[in-house]
Amino acid sequence: MSTRLPGPPGSNQAAPKSLLDADAISKALSRIAHELIERNALPDGSGLDRVALVGIQTRGVPLASRLRRLVAERSGSELELGAIDITFHRDDLQVREGTGPPGRQPIVRATSIPFSLRGKTIVLVDDVLYTGRTIRSAIDALLEFGRPARIQLAVLVDRGHRELPIRPDYVGKNLPTARDERIQVELVEVDEVDRVLLLPEPEDDRV
Repeated sequence: MSTRLPGPPGSNQAAPKSLLDADAISKALSRIAHELIERNALPDGSGLDRVALVGIQTRGVPLASRLRRLVAERSGSELELGAIDITFHRDDLQVREGTGPPGRQPIVRATSIPFSLRGKTIVLVDDVLYTGRTIRSAIDALLEFGRPARIQLAVLVDRGHRELPIRPDYVGKNLPTARDERIQVELVEVDEVDRVLLLPEPEDDRV
């Protein structure tokens, strides 16, 4: 029997369900780091020198930082690290033009790409892959800084329901969901806890 959140009389809203704990998140990131090294390192030990991680704000940024540390521990190569905000590249006109409901205006966060993209393999890092629109927006934003040799995608969770032909190269965990559900990733760096929850409510925006 599922537990219920407190609510108004007659409410049947189910409580959030824990899908991944801190240990599971750690193992998922460790696997991604191993696969990233395996795919990009060359026999002579080079290859990783041309790889950079770019986290998508907000939770993709700490995930990228963790992956950088894991890759360094396993390979000795310290990848370059960046962060990108996609707010003004989204295809949601209310977000782009600032005409959304009061109190729901977008928060613009830092973009930092402190290296040249030329000749690089850029690994975009995000917490959840859903429709693919966030990733498309991130690619648009990234290309304003230059043209990399290739772009790869790493996500902690793939929840399905793609609307664009976007496929991740590295996936921590595939977690099939219904459209009226939402995956919420919480990380120590942002939320003071590591966990992934399934919430019985739809996404605010289909990204």
